[in-house]
Amino acid sequence: MRAFSPFREMEVLRREIDRVLEQHAEGTGTNKVTFLPGRSARTYPLVNLSEDHESVYVEALAPGVDTANLELTVVRNTLTIAGVKPAPEDVPAEAFHRSERAAGRFVRTIELPAEVKSEVVTARYLNGLLLITLPKADAAKPRQIEVALS
Repeated sequence: MRAFSPFREMEVLRREIDRVLEQHAEGTGTNKVTFLPGRSARTYPLVNLSEDHESVYVEALAPGVDTANLELTVVRNTLTIAGVKPAPEDVPAEAFHRSERAAGRFVRTIELPAEVKSEVVTARYLNGLLLITLPKADAAKPRQIEVALS
């Protein structure tokens, strides 16, 4: 029998709290299960995030979403993508044998690697891919500093 160790118990509790907080931060809590069916919640839309010297780029995979139902919000270094993916209307629910393509309201919040200029963000939707360009704020851009010879 193992001796009781309060430090071991605290470590187990800390790991469990970290797991719950990570799930909440990633948007994989129980509120997302209703949007995407399955054994576990998934984050939607799936994104690729990259950057260069001037901008941050987000590619969000969101096929079947009407651009009129998309909402993008940018605050400092946080991007929120929200929208509604409509359910297929041409097939009655009782006729489905399998339904893996989700429908409903979704919200995804992404922390960006740098602060951006929210007033000049551009977005376009092309073949189910939402392409967002977020120019970096001047304070977030690397500056070349000249070193004086003394």
